[in-house]
Amino acid sequence: MSEPKPQPSKSGESVGKTLLIALLVSLACSSLVASAAVLLKPYQIENQLLDIRRNILEVAGLLWTEGDINELFETIETRVVDLETGAYVDDVDPATFDALEAAKDPQLSVAVPPELDRARIGRRAKMGLVYLVRRDDAIQKIILPVSGYGLWSTMYGFISLEPDGNTVSDISFYEHGETPGLGDQIAKPRWRARWQDKRIYDESGALRIEVVKGRVPAGDPLAAYRVDGISGATLTGNGVTHLIRYWLGDHGYGPYLRALREGEGT
Repeated sequence: MSEPKPQPSKSGESVGKTLLIALLVSLACSSLVASAAVLLKPYQIENQLLDIRRNILEVAGLLWTEGDINELFETIETRVVDLETGAYVDDVDPATFDALEAAKDPQLSVAVPPELDRARIGRRAKMGLVYLVRRDDAIQKIILPVSGYGLWSTMYGFISLEPDGNTVSDISFYEHGETPGLGDQIAKPRWRARWQDKRIYDESGALRIEVVKGRVPAGDPLAAYRVDGISGATLTGNGVTHLIRYWLGDHGYGPYLRALREGEGT
């Protein structure tokens, strides 16, 4: 008489079914997440563009709460500039040009010399965008994109200059990962207000603008070029100094601003 075959344990079957169900649920959830990401990507891109335009309008002094962002942005003239010469590039569409993407392409970008790269940019596009506010065909504001490393992150923002290309009107950072409550003050109105009317270059054309540690002393002969630092965020302030000096220097928008001051880039 043959021995009875062992029967599979019910507990083993239960575990197997549980694992199978868990796997199927995981696959279903992964598919839903992937599908949602694909479907939402166009909206994310649109919202990012809207946020950038909002920041440009804000530093330009044109952000009205009751206005449509895209309609207001149409009042701003956007141009592409050759950063080496400072001349406008008319055969590149500013609406589709992406300097951050161009910086990744060796054919469209240049390496930042190590001795100039205190902002840790690495590479920058050969061309850059400028945003102009005009009134009666005369430039009223010049808005330039800036970026560079702070304490923890790459900071992306805009600086707005008066028509002389030397006096700061406003500055704004729309993306960064600096320390909450400390370095993130770079995006707050109170610190931004400290930049108003500060000067970028001295009479010889040398870059002078900087964020100092603590407050600018009363009677400081260089007060016109110095911005109060953020308490507890010295390294973030240093990062802002480095990125502003790079982008407004000779390897950034310096040639363009010089052409404007000399009346050649209007």
